[in-house]
Order: sequence, then structure tokens, then C-alpha cells
Amino acid sequence: MSTEPTEPTKPTKPAAPTTPTEPTQCVVPADSTRPAEPRHPPRSRVLPHLLSLLDPRSLRWKIAALAAAASCAVAVAVGVLVHTTTYEWSLNTGRSEAFQAVIRAASGTPGEDPLGGAIEDPAALPPELLRQVTPRKPATWHDDSKAVTWYDDTKPDEPWMWAAVRSGGRVLAVKVDMGAERRSLQALDRHIVMATLAALAIVVPLAALVAELPNRRLRRVAGTARRIAGGDLDARTGAGGRTRDEIGEISAAVDSMAGALQERLRAEQRFTADVAHELRTPLMGLITSAELLPEGEITELVRDRVGVLRGLVEDLLEISRLDAGAERAEHVPVPLGGVVEESVRRTGLPARVEVIGDPVADTDPRRLDRIIANLVVNAHRHGRSPVEVTVRGTTIVVRDHGPGFPGTLLAEGPRRFRTGAAERGKGHGLGLTIALGQAQVIGAALDFANAPDGGAVATVRLDAGPRG
Repeated sequence: MSTEPTEPTKPTKPAAPTTPTEPTQCVVPADSTRPAEPRHPPRSRVLPHLLSLLDPRSLRWKIAALAAAASCAVAVAVGVLVHTTTYEWSLNTGRSEAFQAVIRAASGTPGEDPLGGAIEDPAALPPELLRQVTPRKPATWHDDSKAVTWYDDTKPDEPWMWAAVRSGGRVLAVKVDMGAERRSLQALDRHIVMATLAALAIVVPLAALVAELPNRRLRRVAGTARRIAGGDLDARTGAGGRTRDEIGEISAAVDSMAGALQERLRAEQRFTADVAHELRTPLMGLITSAELLPEGEITELVRDRVGVLRGLVEDLLEISRLDAGAERAEHVPVPLGGVVEESVRRTGLPARVEVIGDPVADTDPRRLDRIIANLVVNAHRHGRSPVEVTVRGTTIVVRDHGPGFPGTLLAEGPRRFRTGAAERGKGHGLGLTIALGQAQVIGAALDFANAPDGGAVATVRLDAGPRG
């Protein structure tokens, strides 16, 4: 929603306080229930630094998770390689030992037999070993001294390495206990897992700590962007001549964007002020000429249009002063009920004014009058009757029963020279912009919302923050 503002109003003496026990009313076009004060969600607050450190969505922990995943991948690759190499080495060692033992048994080499002797009973030999040692073509079998080996891991807790050889029509076999090698391999696997966990316990916090520096720079850039979006066009990231990495490029781009935006807005403000000042001189001549015209219907029409043009020029001058920061508030204690009633009365428009109690606020009555008058005129021009004004404490609510504010205004705030929606009428769209600027000068908050049952709701909170 935007508005075509009213003629500039002159400051008036605040009205006397009304009776504190009964609500006071002004012109009431029709009976209606008092609207409930719109509820506004509190502004989001920055989480404590400790909670931000524990936020799993933080880039810090994503980098730490990436480092942990890379470390795990390296550990798994190294672990598999070490496990496979050690396993093959133990098998080769077992095969060599069993092979030498069975050869000694077949050749009858004297000496100590630590394996407990050779086995000749085929029934005591594993079928797989017998299958390997039995020749497939007996007619061409000549190498009776050829030995075969077979690793028996059917019982994981009791692995054996078998070796067998056919000698003189009989089969000799020996077996070597591989339990010690299996337990050594299991111990090695456990040590690899423990070393991996220990490395992760060091790598993850270290990665999170190292990631804090780029995170801090990114948070500074995000904070600067939020300040710029909030209207602080002097905000900069302060990147300066730091390392020109990707974050540095982003910081420089944000600073460049802020500088260009600030220059464009200043040019717009200068243009608005120049146009208003340049129009003022010919406008005064036009007003004087209109006053000299003979009375008649055409003269009244000309004077009406000249009045509208004068109001527009005065609004442009006021906006230029607000943009330049030249406005200063003069705070005095005032009875809010009397000031609001007088502001509504001076608009000449019907509106119901309800004052709860006898509120008093320390504010600038002239600027508050300007705010209330623009909101009431806007409610009549772009909304529908009845228009209701409620004063409760230091909060003033102006509501109409029209189509409500457009979504663009609720999302972005009022913009000059933009009405926002065709159904809310036409105008040069400066009233709400001026009201918002004057609210900032007196340190008040001006919020816009739509009532659940229809209608636009503008809320002025005089105790919103420090004075402007």
C-alpha cells in the first residue's frame, strides 16, 4: 500500500487530557467493534556464539565432516591394504612351513618334527586336500614328489594350513596351526581401527578450528549485507588488502555493491531535492496567478489542481530533508489521546478514535501529527470505511476495512512513487514513505499488517527504540 498524502499540517497545541476512566471518541460514522491490536512476531535475535558453534548446519562442521570422511577413506584404504598384505604374508608363511614339513616327512629326513608327525590315513584328511593331491590322469602321473597345500578356515577359531604329497602310492600330509597368525591379524585390525578413531578425534576438532577463520570472514560479509539491507549504506566488510581468495572476492564485491548503491541513492536524493526546489519558484507564481483569476467553476478546478501540485512539491521537499538527515525531533511530554484526536479532526475525515486510559508519551507532537494524519488519509483513500484509530499506552493503531496492504508493501515496506495495488487507488505514493521517515526521526516503529478479517492495519509504537 502507498498513499497520496494530505496537505502539510501546521503544529498545534496538544489537546487537554481526557477523562482517564472512559474512552474518548471523535466522529464515528458507524458502530463497530474495536480491533484487536495486531500481533507482531519479535525480531529474530542472534544466537549465542556457543550455540552457533554447535549448530550442525554450520559450514564449520560441514568442513569437519568432509575432513573426517576423507580421513576415514584414507584409513579404510590403508587398513584394507595392510590387512590384505599381512593376511597373504601369513598364508605364504604357513604354506612354506607346511610344505617343508611334508617334504621332510616324505623324504625321511631325520630331525625333530615339531608338527607332531605326518598323517597317512586318508580318512583323517580333508576331502578337498585329497582331491587336490589325487592325480586326474594316473597314466601320465610321474611327479609323485609334488606337494599341495590347502588352507582350512572352516572353523574360524581353529584355522589350519595343510600340505600333502603322494609318495610311493601313499599320501602323506601335515597340518600347521594358523591360530596365532589369525589372532595377530585380528589384533592388527583392532589397532588400525583404534588408530583411525584417534586420528579422527584429532582431525575433526582441528578441522573445525581451522574452518573458524573463513567462517568468521563469511559471517562478517553476511552481517554487512544485512546492515546494508537495513539501510546502513556506510557498512563495509573491511576486507582491505587481505588475501585475494574467494571470500576476499565476495567481500570486495559486497563493498563495491554497497558503494554503487549508496552513490545511486544519493544521486536520487539530490535529484528529488533539486526538482522540488526548482518547482517551488514557478509554483508560487502559479498559485499567485490562480488567486487573480475571476471566480468560477474553472477557476476552482485550477486552484484545486494547483493545491495538489503544491502538496506534492512540499512532500518532495520533506522527503529530501528526511533523506539528508536534516530533521531533528523536539521531544516533550504530550497526552497522546488529545494529540491523536486533534490530528484526526484536522484531516476532516470521519474516523472513530478510542483512547484507553490517559496515555502520555515523550515525543514530538508535530511529527506525530504528521504521521497520524497521513495514515488516516491513506486509510480513507485506499481502504474503506469505517476507519478506526485506537490509542492504548504508547501504541497507536489505525485500521480500515478495505482490501488490505499489498504483499509487496508488507515484504519490502513503503516505496515512494509506487501505489502497490490498483484496487487501493492511485496516487504519487509519498504518504506512507513520509510517515515512516518521521517515525524514524522520533524513534518510533511503524509496522504494517493485514487484519485476519480484512483491512489494513498500521501500528505506531512510540517506545520502540532510541530517538532519532
